[in-house]
Amino acid sequence: MSKMKVGVIGATGMVGQRFLTLLSDHPYFEVSVLAASARSAGKTYKEAVGERWKMTTPMPEQYKDMVVMDAADIAAVGEKCSFVFCAVDMKKEDIRALEEAYAKAEIPVVSNNSAHRWTPDVPMVIPEINDEHLAVIAAQRARLGTKRGFIAVKPNCSIQSYVPALTPLRKYGIKEVVATTYQAISGAGKTFKEWPEMIDNVIPYIGGEEEKSEQEPLRVWGKVENGEIVKADAPLITTQCIRVPVTDGHTAAVFVRFENKPTKEEILDAWKNFSGKPQELKLPHAPEQFITYFEEDNRPQAKLDRDIYGGMGVTVGRLREDTLFDYKFVGLSHNTLRGAAGGAVLIAELLYREGYFD
Repeated sequence: MSKMKVGVIGATGMVGQRFLTLLSDHPYFEVSVLAASARSAGKTYKEAVGERWKMTTPMPEQYKDMVVMDAADIAAVGEKCSFVFCAVDMKKEDIRALEEAYAKAEIPVVSNNSAHRWTPDVPMVIPEINDEHLAVIAAQRARLGTKRGFIAVKPNCSIQSYVPALTPLRKYGIKEVVATTYQAISGAGKTFKEWPEMIDNVIPYIGGEEEKSEQEPLRVWGKVENGEIVKADAPLITTQCIRVPVTDGHTAAVFVRFENKPTKEEILDAWKNFSGKPQELKLPHAPEQFITYFEEDNRPQAKLDRDIYGGMGVTVGRLREDTLFDYKFVGLSHNTLRGAAGGAVLIAELLYREGYFD
């Protein structure tokens, strides 16, 4: 079976680079377009990236001599691929306009960006949790006047360190959540070479992150009504988001209160048995075990555990009763894999298997 041609828009940035490492030998997709800003257009990918290759693995050979296209030349890009991944670094309103222009040109967009996360008829998906939200694409196509084009997005990287662990516990009536996230520097698109100020440092502020961390889980847990996603009205979530000197991996310290307090054994069982459509369909980037619990007191650790199942698994540890809340635990996810490019690739795999690219 021939592979589907795909473009990567914003291919020269950190997330774009991550997309290319994930797609270099993909069973469904073949990268046929690399696109970026006008200043990179016309150069080979190797020339355009220069010394800014940020992955720990070498640049895949098949991309080095590909000529970078102008991401604004939608017609030219569309002639060479069937859909695009988008990871551009632009103003939010410009990203919103660009992605919608691609969709209106009948080129589906799977986006890593935040620009359309709150567009009512754009699904924001963690595939194991809310794959049913893809049904809203029909209403989006009706609004855009397209037969094939649409936009689908992935949520903020930090919420994937704790939302997966909370999701199977919602049946116990989650009332309140307090979460503090300790976020890696790659979440800002940086390495220690580029950001030496982060060495031996902690910064207690990440612009806009706390609002995303408190509100996006409610949209993921929402439902499709009358052609749009209506966010859940509970639980109440409050967060703090802190930048820490870690290369990759967002850690969350979570406190939770329930209406019907489960036992520790019930929580552990819920985590162990939680899976979704990616596992059912055996998608290429689906982790065999979505949530892995560590019994050791000093786990999960970013350096040891962020790469579990190719960086697509979520790890949890230190579940114990709390003196103020019912329980507390620690979660961890890889922010540029599960939380960014890998999560978007998993969404695309699900869209492909469910026929949305047809």
